[in-house]
Amino acid sequence: MQASGRHAGLGLALVSAFAFGGSGVAAKPLIEAGLDPLHMVWLRVAGAALVLSPIAWRHRDLLRRKPALLAGFGLIGVAGVQAFYFASLSRIPVGVALLLEYLGPALLLGWIRFVQRKPVTRAAAAGAAVAVVGLACVVEIWAGLSLDPLGVLLGLAAACCQAFYFVFADQGADGDDVPDPLGVIAYGMIIGTLVMTVIARPWQMDWQVLGGDASLNGTLLPAGLLLGWVVLIATVLAYLTGVVSVRRLSPQVAGVVACLEAVIATVLAWILLGEHLSTWQIVGGGLVLGGALIAQSARPTPPAAADPAVLDHQTATA
Repeated sequence: MQASGRHAGLGLALVSAFAFGGSGVAAKPLIEAGLDPLHMVWLRVAGAALVLSPIAWRHRDLLRRKPALLAGFGLIGVAGVQAFYFASLSRIPVGVALLLEYLGPALLLGWIRFVQRKPVTRAAAAGAAVAVVGLACVVEIWAGLSLDPLGVLLGLAAACCQAFYFVFADQGADGDDVPDPLGVIAYGMIIGTLVMTVIARPWQMDWQVLGGDASLNGTLLPAGLLLGWVVLIATVLAYLTGVVSVRRLSPQVAGVVACLEAVIATVLAWILLGEHLSTWQIVGGGLVLGGALIAQSARPTPPAAADPAVLDHQTATA
């Protein structure tokens, strides 16, 4: 049963990575059509909040039971990752910003080991190290070594927020009062929308873009169709499967598997947008995949055996 749960968790983590990875391919044509990147993020989060609002109402008791969890997930796991990542993009190359963001799983391992004082499996640590090296190849970090210090700090802030996304996703999963992941995601999107509204100022958006077409590598598609993909697949489905996978695997393993998002995004951009891959990017993708496979091979530490004297006492009193 435990093995089947892990396999299901790995499958969900892969679905989440694929869903997240497709966001850029669908969003880029909308940005090229005239949408500001921050407005794109606001549409993504606000659309997901609208879709999930009936679920938020159904789980409204979470506001009383888990207010800190909801606030943390919305502020850090949704708005924080997006805002810091796009702020970083404005100052440093895209590939370097992406690599910095995906240092999140490595930072997560440090949080688990040194702050929570929980053991970190060698497989998870090795997988994270291999995945980071692979990501450096995927984004070809050597092409952007003259970096703006503030841009780097903003990218690291995005990585910290991503690490805490996995922490919040796993919060309370082992207790008696386990919050429903659907409810957590729904309220996270609502809170994230409120924060992003202040940052993005959607009232300044060119709304006419959404009523026209956008070019996907020369193919004209309705802007509404692309936005629907970003909202329903790359956000709602991605966050839902991501949070559930964390609970079935562990934050440290799911975090490393999530690094596949960058590889998937690069491959989809190659196929759908005509952005060709270099040899180093292909090698890097293989390394990230290998790191994910190494990490998911980790086995949870079995519970300590009970004291024989205690067992004898329980047997005698049974």
